[in-house]
Amino acid sequence: MELIFLGTSAGVPTRGRNVTSLLLNLQHPTRAGLWMFDCGEGTQHQMLRTAFHPGKLDKIFISHLHGDHLFGLPGLLCSRSMAGNVQPLQIYGPKGIREFVETALRLSGSWTDYPLTIEEIRPGLVVDDGLRSVTAYPLAHPVECYGFRVEEHDKPGALNAQALAEQGIMPGPLFQRLKAGETITLEDGRSINGADYLAPATRGKKLAIFGDTSPCEASLALAQGVDLIVHEATLESAMEEKANSRGHSSTRQAAQLAADAGAGRLVITHLSSRYDERGSLALLAECRTIFAQTVLAEDFLVVRL
Repeated sequence: MELIFLGTSAGVPTRGRNVTSLLLNLQHPTRAGLWMFDCGEGTQHQMLRTAFHPGKLDKIFISHLHGDHLFGLPGLLCSRSMAGNVQPLQIYGPKGIREFVETALRLSGSWTDYPLTIEEIRPGLVVDDGLRSVTAYPLAHPVECYGFRVEEHDKPGALNAQALAEQGIMPGPLFQRLKAGETITLEDGRSINGADYLAPATRGKKLAIFGDTSPCEASLALAQGVDLIVHEATLESAMEEKANSRGHSSTRQAAQLAADAGAGRLVITHLSSRYDERGSLALLAECRTIFAQTVLAEDFLVVRL
């Protein structure tokens, strides 16, 4: 998987940062996909500066209905249709997302020529496509807001064909059952347990993508043991009280969460427009005093898992 940051500013765009949006390129060898998390104003313009096209999007996850995470959605949906794309698209978001999209399309006399599904979510499992799952966790913000935990299913280990051949079992239909860990009975009465011939499973990657939030009970569960956390760091530690009063987190709080969760890496994003390049680097430095494996998100940053 890889993440492509399309927008990393909080509230309003700046000259160097657009408002929030993030692509997740799944890069699976047999079932590739492109997912989007949040869609602030101007997101489709940001996509024009990447190798990705809105027509490739399979799913869009909206964390909450504040404009800097949402206002780019109607334009992107319409452009996707005007380009002649007919591939289905699914949108997941809090209560009100359906009304927002349908009202924007109706009042503007717009429509989509592709199947569009809008699902209003609650905490818990949102989707499982057989290869990976997405679970929504409720966060602490003035409006209903979610973070998303993306988990790849573990990949079964390789089957030891040579060892099976030594037992007189050649490649064929039985291999699929053995690879699934089943126990089979041969014609001569022997029982063969597939689990005995499997290499250890490959652990699937785990990713936590936070919407806007102040520290809350669900944060640790959402982030526990993941390979990568994407978390807001709207304000510096000295302004922590102000950040929390508005449903946001400070640098210190984002970094401490990553440390407490045992995460592999932290990417901080959703920076206040008060911070220029120098100020943004100061935010990064604050995080690294607590959690060294912190990366500062910038527009068009690509992070691979």
